[in-house]
Amino acid sequence: MQTHQRTLLTVICEAVLEHKLEQALEKLGAPGWTIADARGRGGRGVRSAGWDTEGNIRVEVICNRELAQNIADYLHEHYYANFAMVCYLSAVEVFRADKF
Repeated sequence: MQTHQRTLLTVICEAVLEHKLEQALEKLGAPGWTIADARGRGGRGVRSAGWDTEGNIRVEVICNRELAQNIADYLHEHYYANFAMVCYLSAVEVFRADKF
């Protein structure tokens, strides 16, 4: 089966941002996304998923590189200064290119 190159944008951030991120992803044209609870430790200490708004979430978007970069730039501009957030891009291969 043939694969196709796409970019995976991963965002780990405070759960309180979930609805705002969903609105931003919709506005910016993301073809879809996955959101899951996340736990861990980082520069702002240990984060658990014990409270709906105090935990972290992990957001994943598979799309073309340009869109992934645009979304990352938007998140950086609007949220990095005031919220715990990490974004990174990874090259991935997908089987169903029409979905991404």
